This record gives sequence, C-alpha cells and structure tokens, in this order.
Amino acid sequence: MSIPRRTAAIFIAIATTLTACQTAMRWLEPEVSAGSVLFQDDFTRTTSGWDRYKDEAYSANYVDGAYQINISAPNTQAWARPHLEFNDVRIEVMATKTGGSDDNMFGVICRYQDAQNFYFFLLSSDGYTGIGVYRGGKERLISADALHPSSQIQTGDSSNHIRADCIGTQLALYINGALATKASISNAPPGDVGLIAGAYENADVEIRFDQLSVIKP
Repeated sequence: MSIPRRTAAIFIAIATTLTACQTAMRWLEPEVSAGSVLFQDDFTRTTSGWDRYKDEAYSANYVDGAYQINISAPNTQAWARPHLEFNDVRIEVMATKTGGSDDNMFGVICRYQDAQNFYFFLLSSDGYTGIGVYRGGKERLISADALHPSSQIQTGDSSNHIRADCIGTQLALYINGALATKASISNAPPGDVGLIAGAYENADVEIRFDQLSVIKP
C-alpha cells in the first residue's frame, strides 16, 4: 500500500527538521586541536572498558595497575581493546615483557573494524619490528616482506615506549622515540585501538602494558 500524499509530506517535514537540528548540533561541536588527548588509561581502574578474557590459549586482564596479555599456546596471537572509535590517532604506550621467551611479538592496533579487519604495529623482545594488516581474516605484513631488526628496541625484559601513528593513509611506528618503520595503506576507516601480543613456537609469553594515551595528531 502506498503512503498517502499528506502523510508523505509530514514525513518529509519531520526529516527536514531533524536534518537541520543535526546540522546545528554539528556546528556546536568543539574542535579538538592537535595534541589533545582523546583517550588515556593507566589501567588502575578495572572498569575502564578493556576486554577481560581467559581460556587455555590466552588471557587478557588488568593486573597490578597494568594491562596484561598472556599467551599459553604456541603460534597464537591475542588482542584486546577498549571498545571505542577514532579517526586519525597517535597511540602511545609502555610495554614490558614480564615472562616467557624473547621470541615473541607485541604492540598496538588501530582502525579496528572487527576481528578480521585491522592494522597492527609489532616489535619483539629479540629486536624485530614491522607493521601489518588483517584483511578479511588474512594476516600479512605491509612494511616489508618480513619483520626486520631494529636497534631502537630494548631487548629482553626491558620496557619499550611504543608510538603508532595512524594518520590518513600513512602508518608509522616509533620505538623509544625513533622512527622504526612505516607503511602506506589504501583506505583509512575509523575504528577502535587496541593492544596485541603473540607467541611463536615457545608459548607462555607475558606482556604488560601501561600508560596508554590516544592523541589527536
């Protein structure tokens, strides 16, 4: 049954009014200047929204004023996120290996759409780094053909300051203040940020993250 003309006109009037109101509200939104903190977490509050999970392969939870990811199964990756959404961001966090093999991986993620689509920035406790993507559930590196050695990484149990820039179609990874690697991408959708860790053949990897900031670049 078709909508009568009078009713259709009412719908159009309502839609026009709503559109005008939404436009007006957008005008009132304050601009966020470069350098502003969009999200920050020192993980002292266990209710700040991050995933809390445990199974036989991995666990992710708040531990002693930090956020910890444990990998208990070989050749496994796990990630966690605060369930937010951002456009361009600069992500900064401190990461420390507190257990397990140096043959590991850990870092941050950005532009998270779902578990099969996001970008990741990695380093390892034995001194390797790279940028990659999950696209349609398939993982690949985009900064190089393989993780490459970086002298900026403090190896072993040392802490590392990670900075990941997701700005338009340009991605860049800084480690302890120095540019380690970069990559270009074809699209830049908004999405969540997050933390990631993984193990190769040697399991029982334990990584702690602290002092996370998401900043408008």
